[in-house]
Order: sequence, then C-alpha cells, then structure tokens
Amino acid sequence: MPHETPLIATIVGGLVLAFILGTIAFRLRLSPLIGYLLAGVLVGPWTPGYVADQGLANELAEIGIILLMFGVGLHFSLRDLLAVKTIAIPGAIVQILVAMLMGFGLSSFLGWPFLGGLVFGLALSVASTVVLLRALQERRIVDTERGRIAVGWLIVEDLVMVLALVLLPALAGANGGAALGLTLAATVLKVGVFIVLMLVVGRRAIPWLLHGVAHTGSRELFRLAVLAIALGVAFGAAKLFGVSFALGAFFAGMILAESPLSQRATEETLPLRDAFAVLFFVSVGMLFNPKVLIEEPLPLLATVAIIILGKSVAAYAIVRAFGRSNGVALTIAASLAQIGEFSFILASLGTSLQIIPADARDLILAGAIISIMLNPVLFIAIDKITDREAKAKEAAEPKPVPRGHVVLVGQGRVGRMVREKLLSAGDRLVVVDTEPDLPGLAEAEKFDVVIGNAASPEVLGRARLDGARMLLVAIPDAFEAGQVVEQARRLNPDLRIVARAHSDGDVAHLEGMGANQAIMAEREIAGRMADLAQKQK
Repeated sequence: MPHETPLIATIVGGLVLAFILGTIAFRLRLSPLIGYLLAGVLVGPWTPGYVADQGLANELAEIGIILLMFGVGLHFSLRDLLAVKTIAIPGAIVQILVAMLMGFGLSSFLGWPFLGGLVFGLALSVASTVVLLRALQERRIVDTERGRIAVGWLIVEDLVMVLALVLLPALAGANGGAALGLTLAATVLKVGVFIVLMLVVGRRAIPWLLHGVAHTGSRELFRLAVLAIALGVAFGAAKLFGVSFALGAFFAGMILAESPLSQRATEETLPLRDAFAVLFFVSVGMLFNPKVLIEEPLPLLATVAIIILGKSVAAYAIVRAFGRSNGVALTIAASLAQIGEFSFILASLGTSLQIIPADARDLILAGAIISIMLNPVLFIAIDKITDREAKAKEAAEPKPVPRGHVVLVGQGRVGRMVREKLLSAGDRLVVVDTEPDLPGLAEAEKFDVVIGNAASPEVLGRARLDGARMLLVAIPDAFEAGQVVEQARRLNPDLRIVARAHSDGDVAHLEGMGANQAIMAEREIAGRMADLAQKQK
C-alpha cells in the first residue's frame, strides 16, 4: 500500500543529491558546500522536476542551525581569541563595519529599506567557518601566526553574528521610538537572564550530567546526552526566554567546551551534526531563485565584488596597519573573501521577518556560491606570492649548510618533538616546511630552515640533500610523504630515509617509494608496552 512520506522523501532526496554534487565539487577541488547548495536548488521550487517539501525542509534546517551553532560553541576558545586580541578584535570589527557600509550603499542604490540594508551588509561581512578552517587545514597553517589571527578574527565575527541573531527579531517587531527602546530592553533582559542561568546553573549541571553518563560506560547514552543537551537547551531557551535556537545552542556548546569531555562530545555528535548541517545548506539552496543570475547581473556583480574585493582589501589594509607582514595580510584577506553559513542564517531570518526582500536573499546565496568557488583560486595565487617572497629572503640571507647533517621534513606535532630531540643530542639539522611562521621557525638559530614544498627537487636541493646523512619525513599524509621520499631517493640513492606511517598500507607505500624504514605509531607503542611487560618478570 503506498504511503505519503514527504519527510522521508525530503531527507533522502536532499542527502543523496547533496552527496553526489558534494563529491563532484570536492573532485573539482571546490568546497562541498557548493554541491549542497546546488542540491537544494535542484529540489527547490524554481527548477523543474521533483520539489521537496519546503515546510519540512525549513524544520530540518532549524535542527541543522541548532547543531551548527552548538558546534561553533564547542570550538569557541577564549584562549585563542585572547592570544591575538590586539589585532583580531579591532580588525574584525572594523572589517565588519566596512563591509556593512558597502552592502548598505548597494542596498540604498537598489531602493531597499534602511534596516534591510544593514542586514544585507552584515550578511556580506562574515566568512564561512567551514570554508576558512578547511583552507587553513589544507595548507597546515592553523598553528601559524596567520592561522591563529584568522581563527581569532573568525571568533569575533561569530560573536557579532550571534548578537545580531538575538537583536534582529526585536528590531523587526518594534515600531520605533519608545517602543523600540522597550523591545530592545526586554530582549536584552531576557538574554541576560538566560546567560546568567547558563553560567551559574548550566556551568555546573551540564558537566556534572555528562560526567555521570560517561561513567556508565555506554557510548550510546553519552551520545544521546550530548544531543539532548544541545537540542534541549536550544528549545528551552526559545520557549522560556524568547531567544533564538541559535543562541541557546551556542551557549550549550560553549559551556560544554569547558568540560574535559568536550573533545569526546565533539567526536560523538559530529556525524549527526554534519548530516543535519548538510540538510540546512540544502534547505537554503531551495530558497535560491537562479533567475537572479540573468535578471540582476549588475547587483550580483557588485555583491561579489564586495565579498571578494571589498572585504579583502579592507582586511589586508587593517592587518598591514597593525604591522604584520605581507604574507600574513594576504592570507587573512583570502580567508575572509567568502561568505557562508552565518550569511545564510541571517538571510533566512531577514526574509522570514520581512526585513530584506527575496532579491537580497538571492544575491547573498549567489554571492556565497561564487565566492566559495573562487576562494581556492585566491589561495593558490597567494601561495605563489608567499613562496616567491620566501625564496627571495632565503637568497638574500644564505646560510651555509654543513655536510653530514639531518634533513627533517615537517614541523607539526611530531616534527617539533623530533627537532627538539635532535637539537638536544647535538645533531646538525636542516628543517624543511612550507610555512615560515610556524612556532620555533621564525627565530631559528640552532638549525637551518628551508621554506617550500619538500616534494619539489629544487627545495630538497636547497636543503643540500646530496650531503645529508639522513632524511626524516615527519608529515602525516602518506601520499605526500611518498612524493618526498621518491624525489629524495632520486637525488641521493645512498641516503637513509625514515618516514612516518599510520597503517600497514602506509608502510608498504612508503617503503615502495624508497624509504629504508617507515615507523608506524601503533606498532612502536605495542613493542614498547611488550618490552616493559618483559622487564617486570
């Protein structure tokens, strides 16, 4: 017997199409977000074929927003923000104001209302957390000065957006004058009570509850407890205090982030969070009318220019004004030259509150898709500029590299520990890494540094591999490490090469590429534990 299953059809259609198009986008070295948004366009009312249930999609999107904001709260780090507060806080605020002014100017030209123009500008000012972090992680620069500033900048933007999500409904519902003041005062009072309750009660109750559940030893109950906290606090905040789901979820995540169990909570909820986040992006894509590409080409071009050029130029000028290097400024500028999930949330909220017209929402969505597609191109261009600067600096200050030295590739967690042990033992060392501002490299005095991709023969040549006694490859990616090993073996057939591996497959791959030995962490731990057991006999 056939059944009406709009919920199942919406979930299945959204996830399957998102998977297909997200995979295609990833293969094209684009953000999967583009695929998720295009999946929504295909199942939306503006394109032919199957049309998903918009009402159900919006409710699923609300769950996606809750879990997205819960994740933002879990990753919120006051320590990271304070480490770069002198540049991240004023820089992010000034950049937001500049982008808002540019967006407001465009909206005024298009004849939109005052508040709608401010919301439109605000939506163009905030970068996507997902896109920014992925770009930093791909280049392994999260732990560099550039990475820390970008993450701190992003935290400030996220906090401003959370505040905007709280105040927008109050601003939309007020008629101005005394009514506006009373509405804002009531909103601030409700939010204040909620925050105090979370900081006083939630700060104790949430970790206590999770600690108790963790001691049951049940992984299922722990996962369920985390989801119940995220959804329960968000729903309770909306019903009892009249604040948004987003704010409630953000504070639930922020309180949970202080618990020693926060890392486990993040890992356990990640699959469900990702699934509903995908449905959120699909639901946003359903709202997009592709006709804007044809009917509003000039406003769209101006929107994209604000996102990619206006924000980037402002961020670059701000970072340079704070005395940071050209490479740092370029990286921050490229990181912020896109918009994403917070922009979608603001666009959806602004449309539902009738603050911004549907055209504004379409321009925001189209601008997001285009800016996310172009973001990798910006990073490629910047990588070339920074590489050229690093080579010029190295050529201007040449350092003689002694023969019989050790070449160490990679300065991540493992690479730094290897470096310290070798230096303590008095070894002559040359470190190779792609990033010049990793911890300990900027003022290297006890060892030499070569900046560049170690898979390049030219970079390995600058490390004087022909005169080295050993090459240590400490980078975690086995494919990339294999390329380094292969090039090194060609340059010096007699060199002893030791590489890092994570599995038996990695070991076979690296040794097949020419490594004398591939060290797998699990095997070394097992051997060490067995040795200790034998000594206790």
